[in-house]
Amino acid sequence: MQRLSAPPPARLGAPTPERDAYADLLRETRGLRGDEHRAREAFFARLPADKREALFELEILLKGMACFANPRNHPGQRGRVPIVAVDFHEPLAVMTGGIKRISYLARSCLGERDRTFVFHRYLETVLPEDAARTRLVRQETAPDSPEGALLGLRRSFTNLTEVAEGLHRLTRVPFRLFYATASVAQREIAQNTFFNPLSALEFRPEFDRISSSQVLDIIQRVPGDQAQRLVALTFLSLFRMLRYLKLIEEIAAGMPEPMNFVAGRIYLVLSVLRSDARALSNYLRRNSGELLADSFEHDLLHTPANDIHARYETLRAVAHRLIEIRGAFECINANLRLELRRVYDHVLPAPEAGATEAELRRAAMGAVAILRPALQNVVLFFGKTLGARLEEGQVFDDKTARRQLSERLRQNVWMFSQIVRAFAVKARHAQASDERWASVSGFQFVREFLAYFRAMGYPLLRAADYPRFEAFVDAMTGLQETDLLDPGKLERAIAECEAFHEFLVQLLDQVGRREELAGTVFDKRAAAAALRLYLGE
Repeated sequence: MQRLSAPPPARLGAPTPERDAYADLLRETRGLRGDEHRAREAFFARLPADKREALFELEILLKGMACFANPRNHPGQRGRVPIVAVDFHEPLAVMTGGIKRISYLARSCLGERDRTFVFHRYLETVLPEDAARTRLVRQETAPDSPEGALLGLRRSFTNLTEVAEGLHRLTRVPFRLFYATASVAQREIAQNTFFNPLSALEFRPEFDRISSSQVLDIIQRVPGDQAQRLVALTFLSLFRMLRYLKLIEEIAAGMPEPMNFVAGRIYLVLSVLRSDARALSNYLRRNSGELLADSFEHDLLHTPANDIHARYETLRAVAHRLIEIRGAFECINANLRLELRRVYDHVLPAPEAGATEAELRRAAMGAVAILRPALQNVVLFFGKTLGARLEEGQVFDDKTARRQLSERLRQNVWMFSQIVRAFAVKARHAQASDERWASVSGFQFVREFLAYFRAMGYPLLRAADYPRFEAFVDAMTGLQETDLLDPGKLERAIAECEAFHEFLVQLLDQVGRREELAGTVFDKRAAAAALRLYLGE
């Protein structure tokens, strides 16, 4: 984590970037040409409201076909079994359910146009000439409109259903066969002009517009084009992931369906969620520092030499603001990885685990209950880092957000208070031992604590308005600046942790008295179980 001790300004002035990064991301990430973009917008405008939601699920399941082909996106702990030794019979059943659902949704969005598909399938069975059949196929594989593209998907996935069901009759399905089936589907999606959501981080104006004026204002006020784009990308990705959770919740709480339909829908959306979260995490980890530095360098080099002195304080404030944004990106990266590992490894059953429909629905609802407040907390933390206190009711459309966020805050305060106390006790013991500073490996617990601080502690410092924020962050930064631990730096970190622990104990009591938690007893046993999962028991 970068040093964050220098105080950034509470808020910078008017927007500085010349381009609107938020609008660019909504418009450009799918890469449609102008006429294609207008045709898709006109098609979406003609759809009834319920069909628009069906179209969103269709696009997520299309992306899920590619994501589910990668076992890294499956829930469950895989162990050390080579992938060639794993039977993908059940994952293929899940994928078959997703294929059927895609075909159904394409049919639903087509409406009356679906009769064209039914008629063409009939003609294929009765036309004696191969040339005539070829012309029918060519009409559907080269669509020049969104309706034609949907018709192509309908045809491809109806045929793929027959193939997948036939393969599922095999007694064993090796990974290569499973992956080849998914690759055929992915190729069909990649060739579709109007419905190709396969990019890792892509957004659509009809699905991803941020309704909160507070968030939009925060994005506009970030200094520098590259920095603004990073912030917009992060907010859009977090809100998109919250929408995935809403879709999972609707499926899990929905009407009874065949098990492979339910499993196909839930697991494919879960795969997209994990893939997008990993893509965002990796992008921030690999690129945020360089892009933020480039953004500041661009502004600095475009400042005339004779203006440097006059603009020194402004440039210094912008630099520290960007450093703090970099630190926030590191915390978001660590937090996403921690939360997803907990849910995907311990809460959700693996596709091959043989869970019943009821068990899968309960596990999906449990995953939503954990991840939704976690992602909402990340949004609020990021907004606060950027200089604005976001209001839950204005940012999220979830009416229970305030209570869920308070419950989650109370749990996080208790968990990190245990981590802080354990670190202070262990560090005191290390100071008193005869092997002080003998080896770096003996102080692995320091590195582990710093990792949990980035994922949990730093957001808590922000959320709680901790009065010793800068002193605590300076102490943590000092621990990681040298390869060998300095006794003075460790002593300072211990003292700050002990003070922070006392603050957290008081904060736990204060959060418990909030109006939205009236009558809700703190479940310490559940918090302890969650802490064990976070610590990787």
